[in-house]
Amino acid sequence: MNIKTLQEKISLLNIKTKPHYKLYSQKEKEILTKTVKLNEEVGELCNDILGILKLQRKAKLDKFDRRNIYQEFADVIITTIQLAEVAGVDIERALNDKMKTIEKRFEEENKK
Repeated sequence: MNIKTLQEKISLLNIKTKPHYKLYSQKEKEILTKTVKLNEEVGELCNDILGILKLQRKAKLDKFDRRNIYQEFADVIITTIQLAEVAGVDIERALNDKMKTIEKRFEEENKK
């Protein structure tokens, strides 16, 4: 298959799978924006982790500053909290509930 044929097939697929909804509210737009921003921040954190492991290409490693990872972790946490706020999620409750789930699973697995 050549690129032109692939593009045509994907164009048809896009028509068939086009979402049948629109983002109407400001809140929905904010949620989408924060979700995309969170993915950007996670990508930057991943880049720094690759840098620490020396798995980046030489040009990136030459510019790499190990201390930057603190900023990247903070960016991920801050953006996650912003997304939770916009989505109406009580982050403290979410964390407490999740920790209980993890602890319960750990206890059950250690009983076996």
